[in-house]
Amino acid sequence: MSLAANLIEKMTLAEKIGQLTMVTADYAVTGPVVAGDVTADLKAGKVGSLFNLFGREPARRAQRIAVEETRLGIPLFFGHDVIHGFRTIFPVPLAEAGAFEATLWRRTAAEAAAESAAAGLDLTFAPMLDIARDPRWGRGMEGPGEDPVLASRIAEAKVTGFQDDPDRGVVATAKHYVGYGASVAGRDYAAVDLSDRALHEVYLPPFRAAVAAGVGAIMPAFTDLAGLPLTAHRALIEGTLRRDWGYDGLVISDYGAIGELIPHGVAGDLPEAAALALNAGVDLDMMAYAYEKGLPEALERGLVAMETVNAAVARVLAFKERLGLFENPYRRCGDDYEEPAAVIDTRRAVAREAAEKSIVLLKTDGLTLPLPPEPGRIALIGPLADAGEDMLGAWCAAGRDTEQVSVLAGLTRKLATSVIEHCPGVSVAGTADDNSIAAAVEAARAADHIVLALGESADLSGEAASRATIALPGQQAGLAEAILALDKPVIVLLFAGRPLVLPEALDKAAALLMCWHPGSEAGSAIANILMGDVNPSAGLAVTWPRHVGQVPIHHAMRQGGRPLVVGEKYTSQYLDMSNDPAFAFGHGLSYTAFSLTEPTVEVGEAVRVRVTLANVGERSGAKTVFVFLRDPVASLARPVLELKAFEKATLRPGDEREMVFMLGRADLAFVGQNLEWTVEAGAFEVHVGFSADPAGLRTARFRLDDPERLA
Repeated sequence: MSLAANLIEKMTLAEKIGQLTMVTADYAVTGPVVAGDVTADLKAGKVGSLFNLFGREPARRAQRIAVEETRLGIPLFFGHDVIHGFRTIFPVPLAEAGAFEATLWRRTAAEAAAESAAAGLDLTFAPMLDIARDPRWGRGMEGPGEDPVLASRIAEAKVTGFQDDPDRGVVATAKHYVGYGASVAGRDYAAVDLSDRALHEVYLPPFRAAVAAGVGAIMPAFTDLAGLPLTAHRALIEGTLRRDWGYDGLVISDYGAIGELIPHGVAGDLPEAAALALNAGVDLDMMAYAYEKGLPEALERGLVAMETVNAAVARVLAFKERLGLFENPYRRCGDDYEEPAAVIDTRRAVAREAAEKSIVLLKTDGLTLPLPPEPGRIALIGPLADAGEDMLGAWCAAGRDTEQVSVLAGLTRKLATSVIEHCPGVSVAGTADDNSIAAAVEAARAADHIVLALGESADLSGEAASRATIALPGQQAGLAEAILALDKPVIVLLFAGRPLVLPEALDKAAALLMCWHPGSEAGSAIANILMGDVNPSAGLAVTWPRHVGQVPIHHAMRQGGRPLVVGEKYTSQYLDMSNDPAFAFGHGLSYTAFSLTEPTVEVGEAVRVRVTLANVGERSGAKTVFVFLRDPVASLARPVLELKAFEKATLRPGDEREMVFMLGRADLAFVGQNLEWTVEAGAFEVHVGFSADPAGLRTARFRLDDPERLA
């Protein structure tokens, strides 16, 4: 008899339900949840796992109660939202996605895992894999951007980075399964209504990639999908996830989500909600107390079977056994441990590198940046020039604002002989103070170089942080207008968790850097880029709109029956602005220049695409090359551009590299009219370039006569 089966045979119903109950140690209440005494619940065997508890000593206290003071001595496991770092904070995930570098994604996940494990944690509620094509949605900062191929590569890298080291890793949780990023109007927790084709082609692939990489836990979304909440979606959990994909890990509800089946309107009371979730395959109830308060009655009413309860308990116990907790409950929370200074220094270096590789040079006049070695007097203006926690961004776990490097601190360290005059000018979201703006203008007038730091504070993106306007908050646009009216070169640093609709005044900026929320080493990374010690290499993982009226916006749209023809009224266009985004997916400039040859294509068991990248500038630099596919005529209308591959190369001046991309059956497949993946014969187009901007793409065509030859 297995360990799980042996324990289940001995357990009371209350003890079984306890293993299915996950609670927060700080009892943060975000909804109609009644908090109890965690210590009493632990002693009573009512809790099987804890989150928001970290540090070896407090974890050890909780584990000792579970192991030594309960009847069966079943150990706990501990989880936390380690989204982009634990105490050392890396760039927000949307920023890091723009590095287009799987090695970096794995390294930051591995470092975050090691730091988390050293603090007693077993599991993280990451990576977030929700495709997001509407920048109004605040949680877009937490995810991989707009493209399923990019998101799938990130899923594989993050799961591997979090989990691969059994001693220093933590279990990853792929969330939010599935479609949360398509919430109507970009509002958090709102309804989702997707076509079956969009679900299978766009939103499911990153989760399938996470499962293929061995992810240990899955979290369903708060939201519904065409009226059925994901927490009760048996077809997608027990069907797609477990049966079709062979997933055998845990399914953990989101915070209070099982209880929320009642306001969703699919459950009349807590027993019904508990039965719906458990029957759908949700193993752990996070903070709804729905299983504790609802399952006994649900069993009595015949809404759920004891076999279903036992199956969920068996999965939880098997999970703990795989973690090694029955063998050593204190494996992560034994004697107190302090990481060596050298380990911390190395991790900070990785954070700095990640920030450098995530900052996007959106615009440059080619003259203002990089700054000269002795830049003289610098006016550092704006509400985010000396920000603390705002550099870390939302979901900054145990990160401390006292341990981050602000822009002011980074420049001061870098430029010991320069005079740096710091003037906030305005607050992030408050009203303007004319005297403060006037002081900022005077500082700019007297400076040799002007750096203007604008954008969102950390709390303006993330969960429950949707914005209808996505403009610069407060009076920052007025500050920018006043500084740019001086007609001096201005370097603008933008900080945000989403693309922002930029004021017209910023058209006058000499250089525009999207810094996102870059993490603990923000100021150091920015100083290195401004001074030219690091050449920007990041691109955008999302399409950047000109106006909020263009959203949702992304590169993989279908053109329709009346595609845009400039000058012809009855084609798909706006009357009051261009269809084009401000910046295309993948856009990102460099201090050097790159060129691409025309691509060539060979068709055999795979479609082989060759192109040569050359550095034709005067500095070393890195560039990402994107391969897009178009199927112009198919049984279903296909998007104008579909990303199929990308690769980043670092070249010295004058160097060139042939890049070869292999496209197989999966790359040419789409979801057909029967909702099955299919590959059709016919003519195809390959578009290769540095972004999804059609003006910069180089094109080759090929014909596929026998799809069955493709591997």
